[in-house]
Amino acid sequence: MTTFPPPTLKVHRARGFAARLAGLLARAELRKGEALVLAPCRSVHTWFMPYAIDVVFVDRDRRVLAVASDVAAWRVLVCRAAHAALELRAGEAAVYGFVPGAVLPPALLGD
Repeated sequence: MTTFPPPTLKVHRARGFAARLAGLLARAELRKGEALVLAPCRSVHTWFMPYAIDVVFVDRDRRVLAVASDVAAWRVLVCRAAHAALELRAGEAAVYGFVPGAVLPPALLGD
């Protein structure tokens, strides 16, 4: 089990059903060092996305279950065991060390 404090990451939260459904489409493009947390969330879509993203699925214990890198537009990702999803710019999941089994700090998900 890996626990780590990632380098500075500015995390935004999508609150409510409509905000989670719209996700990144309702926001300006993520910059390096920014992420969007969707919770609760077991699936994400990249319909109409103008840029690729990384998606990190985590369970209720903040353990990383799966990481999808460089997800292009028009994709749907599902992780049935997930409680939340963290969306980042493509390539950022590796920069922050998000790997399956890692445990995220509570503040990262807004717990």
